[in-house]
Amino acid sequence: MTVSTHSPAGLHSVPTSAQTWTVAAIAALFDLPFNDLLYRAQQVHRAHFPGAEVELATLLSIKTGGCPEDCGYCPQAARYHTGVEAEKLLPLAQVVAAAQAAKHNGATRFCMGAAWREPKGRDIERVQAMISAVKAMGLETCATLGMLSDEQALQLKASGLDYYNHNLDTAPEFYGNIVTTRVYQDRLDTLGHVRRAGIKVCCGGIVGMGESRLQRAGLIAQLANLDPYPESVPINHLVQVPGTPLNGTEPLDPIEFVRTIAVARITMPEARVRLSAGRREFGEAVQVLCFLAGANSIFYGDKLLTTCNPEAEADRALLAKLGLKTSAQDAAASCGDCAARSAD
Repeated sequence: MTVSTHSPAGLHSVPTSAQTWTVAAIAALFDLPFNDLLYRAQQVHRAHFPGAEVELATLLSIKTGGCPEDCGYCPQAARYHTGVEAEKLLPLAQVVAAAQAAKHNGATRFCMGAAWREPKGRDIERVQAMISAVKAMGLETCATLGMLSDEQALQLKASGLDYYNHNLDTAPEFYGNIVTTRVYQDRLDTLGHVRRAGIKVCCGGIVGMGESRLQRAGLIAQLANLDPYPESVPINHLVQVPGTPLNGTEPLDPIEFVRTIAVARITMPEARVRLSAGRREFGEAVQVLCFLAGANSIFYGDKLLTTCNPEAEADRALLAKLGLKTSAQDAAASCGDCAARSAD
C-alpha cells in the first residue's frame, strides 16, 4: 500500500516494512518545507528511539586497493590513478589490535571492508577468522567484501557475522552512470543471499554524485521497499578524489543532504541511519541538523590507531556538546545496574 504524505505527521503515519513507498510519495517528502520535514522526522525518531543514543561504528580496510570494478566514486579501483596502491589482506593480529583500539575508544560495531568484486574461498576462510576474533571481544561484527554467494553468506554467518554491508549506491535509473562492471540486480541478489543466511543488512547509498532529487527519492524507495528494509542505512556524501571520474562533480547542497537523512528516517523508522563518508566536510552545524533529522549512528574516526585519534576526540566532543549518549555508554550503564542488583 502507498503511504500518504498529505496526512498529519502524527505517529500513526509511521510506515512499517509491510508498506510500500512510491517514488512519488518519497519525492513529496523531499518537497516539504524544511521545518515541517524535520518535525515529522523527529516524531518518527522519538517514537522508535526514545533513548536517542548514537551508535559508534568503526570501519577498517582489511584489504585496500586493486579492485577490478569501475565505480566512479571509488579511489580503490585499479583502473584509476588515485595514488591508492593494491595491498594484501591484513594479518589477523593487526585486525584484532584495530578492533581492540576501536572498542577502547567507545565503538560498539566493527566493520571490516575489502576491495574485492567478490571474495574467493581462501579469502572467506581468512575473514572468518577475523570475524570470530572480533566477535569474541563483545563487538558487533560487520563486513563488506563485495558480492556474495549463498554459500559464502552462510559461512560468514557461521563465524558470527552480525551485519553485512552492501550498498545500492543510487537509484536504478542512475546506476549505469556510476557503475558498469555489475548490474543493479547483482547487488539485490547479494542482499538476498545475506538475508537468507540470517545476517542483518547494512545497506544505503551515496548522494552528491550528480543525481537529481527525484533520483535520490528513487534510492530511498529502493531501500525502504526491501522486505524487510535494512537494519542499518549508511548515507554517504560523495568524497571527491582526484583521478576518479566523479571528481569535479557539482557538490550537493548541505541542506539537501539533511533532507535525505530526514526522508530515510521517516521511511525506515526502526533503522540505524548512519552518517558515513563526507560528513566532516559539512562541519558541525550540518551534522547537528542531521542528528535532529534522525541520524543515530556514525562512522567513528577515519583511521584506527592504538591511541585516541583527533577525529574520535572531535566526535566525542560534539556528542557531549549536544548531550547525546552513545550506545557504549548505555551498555556500560546497564552493566552497572546489573552489578548493583547483584551486590544487593
